[in-house]
Amino acid sequence: MNHVATHAAMRPDATAFKYLGNVTTWGQFHDRVQHFAAALQRRGVRFGDRVMLLTLNSTEVLEAVFAINALGAMAVPINIRLTPPEIAFIIDDADADIIIVDALLAPLVGATATITDRIKRVIVLGEAAPDSGHESSHALIAEDLGDFEAPDVAESTPALIMYTSGTTGRPKGAMLDHINLFSQATTMIRINGAVDDDIAFVTAPFFHIAGLGSITTSFVLGIPSIIHPLGAFDALATIKAWEAERATVVFNVPTQWQAICAEPYVKEADLALRVISWGAAPASETLLRQMADCFPNATNIAVFGQTEMSPVTCALAGEDSLRKLGSVGKPIPTMQYRVVDAEMNDVAVGDVGEIVYRGPNLMQGYWRRDEATAEAFTGGWFHSGDLVRQDDEGFVWIVDRAKDMIIS
Repeated sequence: MNHVATHAAMRPDATAFKYLGNVTTWGQFHDRVQHFAAALQRRGVRFGDRVMLLTLNSTEVLEAVFAINALGAMAVPINIRLTPPEIAFIIDDADADIIIVDALLAPLVGATATITDRIKRVIVLGEAAPDSGHESSHALIAEDLGDFEAPDVAESTPALIMYTSGTTGRPKGAMLDHINLFSQATTMIRINGAVDDDIAFVTAPFFHIAGLGSITTSFVLGIPSIIHPLGAFDALATIKAWEAERATVVFNVPTQWQAICAEPYVKEADLALRVISWGAAPASETLLRQMADCFPNATNIAVFGQTEMSPVTCALAGEDSLRKLGSVGKPIPTMQYRVVDAEMNDVAVGDVGEIVYRGPNLMQGYWRRDEATAEAFTGGWFHSGDLVRQDDEGFVWIVDRAKDMIIS
């Protein structure tokens, strides 16, 4: 929050975000966040409360997150691909009664409300449908600020509850605080070698830590971010948007990079890309060579991590991507890590063990899951669940998941 206020004071007319051609300056962003926060406070949101978000990507989503955080409350993004029963579980688990939703997704809230009675207030980003009983974010932001004064929010205050995928059972909410998010920003600044004239291009969804984690750099440095709308991926439209916006730092998953490299226009476009990055799935040698051919002047960087770590824990620079093919890179230097056996003994170089972490990017724990938190932090280290091996240069390869181990 302090960074936004600083940018608003020092560079009020500088571009903070651009979405569908609409520019929001830092001054405007800060003002809208304050008005949104004041309106939420009048509607009962208090320090430590949870507010759900069922949204696509837009500047308004970020305004909502920061308004929630300005009150010391926690934003809880929900994956829009979940079914109503799955959404209802998260709403009940988070013990939240206010949900902020995109107009297109409002019917999903209606379906969910037939399963849980926790939803007491629905706020639609933009304009609410007539006679829906929902409130409009535009109307909330237009309300008078009055005598609103934001509470003092310590950096150790949880800012987000990000629910994990639930591959090992019911989803768990990872509590990420402001220190975690600032640590993520410093990680990306270092990995990308951020410069003052960077322009970030955001395609990852804000309901995922990849989206919110990637944009932390913009909030810390005050660089502009272009927010690309979610939807079916269009390689040509993406390339033309990079070109038009003079984007310098971009991230896509490997399947998207395949489509981009296969698009003939990519070699005709006048691009300003400085960093191209990827993650979430392996990239083949063929794809890496195609990326190098299509973007010879950009640095290729792979990132790896998990929600509980805010999320990045390892990075692989382009010069190592082919000679260390399949590796997720080296652990970032701003955290501690070990590769251990089941008794928490360090394994020898080249042997397989679980990678465990400590550091400022590590979550506080799982929301209302004391037993799961204690288990994850056994021995004073966070157990990632990833079985890895590390070579004598420090590069890490993922081998398996620890949960699948059978110890006889």
